[in-house]
Amino acid sequence: MEYRKEIEAYIEEHKDEMLDDIMTLCRINSEKMAYKEGMPFGEGVDAALQTALAMAEKYGFSIQNYDSYVGTADLNTGEKCLDILAHLDVVPAGDGWMETQPFQPVIKNGKLYGRGTADDKGPAVAALYAMRAVKELNIPVSKNARLILGTDEECGSSDIEQYYAKEPEAPMTFSPDGDFPVVNTEKGRLEGHFTATWEKEEGLPRLLSIHAGTKLNVAPGKAWAVLQGFQAEIMEKAARETEAATGVSFEMEYSDYTMAPDDTIVKITATGQGAHAAQPEMGNNALTGLLSLISILPFEKSEAVDAVRKLSLMFPHGDFLGEQLGIAMKDDISGPLTLAFSMLEVGETGLEGWFDSRCPICSNEENTLKKAKEKIEEKGFKFLTENMVPPHHVDENSAFISTLLNVYEEYTGNKGECLAIGGGTYVHSLKNGVAFGAAMPGTDNRMHGADEFAYVEELTMAAKIFAQVIVQLCR
Repeated sequence: MEYRKEIEAYIEEHKDEMLDDIMTLCRINSEKMAYKEGMPFGEGVDAALQTALAMAEKYGFSIQNYDSYVGTADLNTGEKCLDILAHLDVVPAGDGWMETQPFQPVIKNGKLYGRGTADDKGPAVAALYAMRAVKELNIPVSKNARLILGTDEECGSSDIEQYYAKEPEAPMTFSPDGDFPVVNTEKGRLEGHFTATWEKEEGLPRLLSIHAGTKLNVAPGKAWAVLQGFQAEIMEKAARETEAATGVSFEMEYSDYTMAPDDTIVKITATGQGAHAAQPEMGNNALTGLLSLISILPFEKSEAVDAVRKLSLMFPHGDFLGEQLGIAMKDDISGPLTLAFSMLEVGETGLEGWFDSRCPICSNEENTLKKAKEKIEEKGFKFLTENMVPPHHVDENSAFISTLLNVYEEYTGNKGECLAIGGGTYVHSLKNGVAFGAAMPGTDNRMHGADEFAYVEELTMAAKIFAQVIVQLCR
């Protein structure tokens, strides 16, 4: 490819400088914090944005600050052609760091450790250096590449909503906030929310409460229920049967205040294995296991228990595909619909539940949302969800994606191919947006976890690839 030797030499020559800039940004705690005037996401995020824009300006780029929601750096004043969409905010530091402290980046054994090194400050700076290479090598490009630096990707992408309310999309956009080769397909999302109510019940045995789940996008590894009026032998027998059927384990805590069996209260703790809602088959849902147990117990006639048994029929343990909800479907590009029953709260007079479904290209509100609504409401629940996030797909045969794949293959020697994922990225709502790098296939960089890292050589390779892409697309 034309200019490849020059690009590779430039990035290698400036690699240490690039790493220094990444570490400068990663020393800033840019977790979302309380609003301050002129700082919509707090002081740390704003400091990261101002620092990154100062870097870009120092390297000769025209910069613009969009009310501290987004900052941009332009390669030139030519026709809008390519946007590179990265972000500077990070998830909370969390516990368990061993290689370094979260905001004290270090390089060890070819890995750059620290919060944001992989997600997404490292890739953002790699893109900046790609633009530097094209600019300082005086490679002739007539159209503009713009680096967009967002500040709220981790908490809802309100930054990008603000930006695109003022600026049109570029004809082509990639985000270095995913994996190579190219993620061109992202499933849609149905966040199901439903309720039911009933009169307070006094009959025994009875269900007092259920609590499960903390986040909509996580199939829970723990779930709890409190029951009254069951003898221990009945509970233990049902628990053994359910554990054998589901693999979920159960621990019982009994309280018998009056020594009368009817007053015995038992707290059940169900333990499975949590999983991301985009891959519910990777875990063992404690909530659906708990509902399986409750459904076989001999309760007094009860609306609460009837409701729980209906839920267990609509969301049976091990049904990751939405078959019993009537929304199972798949296509050749994005694969099957997946479903995780992720949160449930049951009290004495009602319940509230949520499920997370990742929906393939063939899904839409007619064949997915409306079908789920019909099924849930025919069982007596009120379904509150009114819309879904549609799937996202960019044609893999487009000149844009062909260029990305060709450059990836040229620089890495690996086969370029398009990927489909169950999660959503920064470009989900952009017509011609894809995720492109910066992690190589198979790399687990502990994103969002302790000891997050990026391979130095992967960041370096990404900068070279991004520079070549700019050259190819912006001629």
